[in-house]
Amino acid sequence: MRTLAAADWQPLAREHARRADSLTAAHRDRRAAGERHAIEDFMFDYYGTRPARLRRWHPGAGVSLGPAADGPAEQAAWRWYRTDDGGRVSLDIDQFLADRGEAVRFIRDLLRSLAAKPAFTGCFGMHEWAMVYREREHRHPLPLRLGQAGTDAVVESTPIRCAHFDAFRFFTPEAVPLNRIQPTRAREVEFDQPGCLHVAMDCYKWAMKLGPAVPGDLLLDCFELAAEIRLLDMRASPYDVSGYGHQPVAIETPEGKAEYVARQREAAQRTAGLRARLIAACEALA
Repeated sequence: MRTLAAADWQPLAREHARRADSLTAAHRDRRAAGERHAIEDFMFDYYGTRPARLRRWHPGAGVSLGPAADGPAEQAAWRWYRTDDGGRVSLDIDQFLADRGEAVRFIRDLLRSLAAKPAFTGCFGMHEWAMVYREREHRHPLPLRLGQAGTDAVVESTPIRCAHFDAFRFFTPEAVPLNRIQPTRAREVEFDQPGCLHVAMDCYKWAMKLGPAVPGDLLLDCFELAAEIRLLDMRASPYDVSGYGHQPVAIETPEGKAEYVARQREAAQRTAGLRARLIAACEALA
């Protein structure tokens, strides 16, 4: 157990709160004004993110926080923390594993499986197109760049190979049989692969599920990269995002496909580092 004096951990906690506030400022302003954002709200709606929770700083397993002048660290009152006789506050690993051990083992095994697989980068983001195939009503209040007929034509002329169940489950009924893979929740570890943008974004989901076992800087790194990937996901989608000031990655063209693959590979490389840090966080609980 490594102990951080208050003079060391308090600046870390303050910087974490400042960074979290910066990352959520636009969302909080829109929420106060009753406005919506078809791209950025995904990070808060789909992942159930609350800015206040993102703002909480955790030191991670194996680190204790020395008492400040006014008493133990505020984490002492949070779930899964304990305070020793010297006023030092740390994650109660035994209690955390008693409550969340099964989830920790699943996340660790999934992340290890992904780390051992090669990245597939030939899907071209067709999952978003399959979600609007031959549908009159769409998930986002944005126009389709190519119209419904043009969008359907792209789906029908482009092979679909989506292995991520949480994307596949939103396919329209007519798009489901077009997918060359039929992923299921039960086979998630088998089918997920590190080149998938949604698998990359899910590093943030796993960081949230690991809760106080994940150091604050890692949580925000995962959130920040997931938000960047979400933007790429929508730029490569059939939706017209020009109203938000973004140009499309036109995957229906050879140039667009090449751009998508290049960005997909970059995202996979950056995600690999986050995945390794999440695996280390899981292993620190052993």
